[in-house]
Amino acid sequence: MKSMLFALALLVTGSAVMAQNPPLSPRVTASGENVEIAYGQPSKKGRQIFPGLEAYGKVWRAGANKSTDITFKKDATFGGTKVKAGTYALFITPGEKEFTVILNSIPGQSGAFEYEKNKGSNVAEVKVPRQKTAATVEKLTFSFPKGHLQMEWDDTKISVPLKL
Repeated sequence: MKSMLFALALLVTGSAVMAQNPPLSPRVTASGENVEIAYGQPSKKGRQIFPGLEAYGKVWRAGANKSTDITFKKDATFGGTKVKAGTYALFITPGEKEFTVILNSIPGQSGAFEYEKNKGSNVAEVKVPRQKTAATVEKLTFSFPKGHLQMEWDDTKISVPLKL
């Protein structure tokens, strides 16, 4: 009986401690005019990111945990492709010189694990050049400088033309 009570006390204490710790890659939201993107924000933590943590030629969820989701509050043009207002999963295939940025009409996917079965739901695939950042960017960051969706992480920056 004592051992059962002790085990229960450990379980409750451990759960309370875990609940107080923030997630390693918190879900954050970046907003622009009529658009927002929600993503799990991983950190570099001394790791090699491209290639390394994320391989060239392999579809990546563009963040951590579940898929990165982008919401257009009105119809838009994403890298030259017209898309309807709504929420889309955003995936990226990194490459040495260019990245492919993908919009998929099924938001909330379990990372990139479901991508293969859902790739028929892609609505846009845009190739953009890989650029070098001026300084190392520790946390994956999405932003909306005028007329673009921009991603920066480690020594890499990409920018997709965006018209809303």
